[in-house]
Amino acid sequence: MTALIETDEQTALRTSVAALGKRYGRDYFAQVVADGTHTDALWEEAAKLGYLGVNLPEAYGGGGAGIQELSIVLEELGAAGCPLLMLVVSPAICGTVIARFGTAEQKKKWLPGMANGSLKMAFGITEPDAGSNAHRITTTARRDAATGEWVLTGRKVFISGVDIAEATLVVGRTEDARTGKLKPCLFIVPRDAPGFSRNRIDMEIDAPEKQFELVLDDVRLPAEALVGEDDEDAGLLQLFAGLNPERIMTAAFALGMARHALGKAVEYARIRQVWKEPIGAHQAIAHPLAQAHIEVECARLMTQKAAQLYDAGDDVGAGEAANMAKYAAAEACVRAVDQSVHTLGGNGLTREYGLAALITASRVARIAPVSREMILNYVSHQTLGLPKSY
Repeated sequence: MTALIETDEQTALRTSVAALGKRYGRDYFAQVVADGTHTDALWEEAAKLGYLGVNLPEAYGGGGAGIQELSIVLEELGAAGCPLLMLVVSPAICGTVIARFGTAEQKKKWLPGMANGSLKMAFGITEPDAGSNAHRITTTARRDAATGEWVLTGRKVFISGVDIAEATLVVGRTEDARTGKLKPCLFIVPRDAPGFSRNRIDMEIDAPEKQFELVLDDVRLPAEALVGEDDEDAGLLQLFAGLNPERIMTAAFALGMARHALGKAVEYARIRQVWKEPIGAHQAIAHPLAQAHIEVECARLMTQKAAQLYDAGDDVGAGEAANMAKYAAAEACVRAVDQSVHTLGGNGLTREYGLAALITASRVARIAPVSREMILNYVSHQTLGLPKSY
């Protein structure tokens, strides 16, 4: 792995998290999946070491750093074979939104628990008929004039970790009194709220975190469930404040997986001998692995750039870089996993080596949280200035 341009503190963080990941590793992760449990032990130890809330404000028990530091945590755990998907959702998306836009009471209630690992929050945006088009979200929120409560109705799909999260940050839409148009707003919905139900989606991916369909059937929430100081106009800013970290963290997730797979393949290529030399001496084996490594390193640099821009407060610049980083990391991950499995031949499909399961998992970053085609749309429109087709 080529050293990135990082501060001494960031390098030390990377080294420390890598050591933690090594103590758990892929065997621990695989056993958790097989047992149908969760990565609680790793989550709790990471919390005690201050890794889970490294990006959250110090005033609320966090590390006071940024998304770059949190992405380092996720990447290194992934490289060790034991990624924590809820890092993408709870501290990165929800924690960032609440830290930037939440009321004083919301920050006090949620941020310390996110930082110490005792509270998790899921994020609900995707809908059955909306796909990657956030403008087609149909989950609506209306005020009850008599009580001042919010009433939410709608459905969400592919929402991670709802069963282990104390609440879900739900993206809904309210009617603008001036224009009559619907605009996005974010609400904190407790897991046990009446009318809030979940159904697990049967996935082919081996992961401790499960995916759910959510149904909001006239879910009544107090006025303070709306994120922010009762400012319905801030919803769009809040949404994009969470989506950029989501893309950066998804890139980190993909990079960790790619590095884990390549590490297995390179180790195998060094010692596997069929003729006179180890198979890694043959260019047909060595060159594809070298190419995959180069692509991973390039994607890591773009991910670092996106995180630095975001942490510097450049939301516009971070938006472009975060999309590019997510795209590059996803593509690099898929190719790295494919080549790693191919390097091991038949052994690449055995449970012993643990690479076959990554074939499916590696495609997640290509699809979520936004498809690679939508990222290409973004770059063609926003960066290159080409006209839209939709």
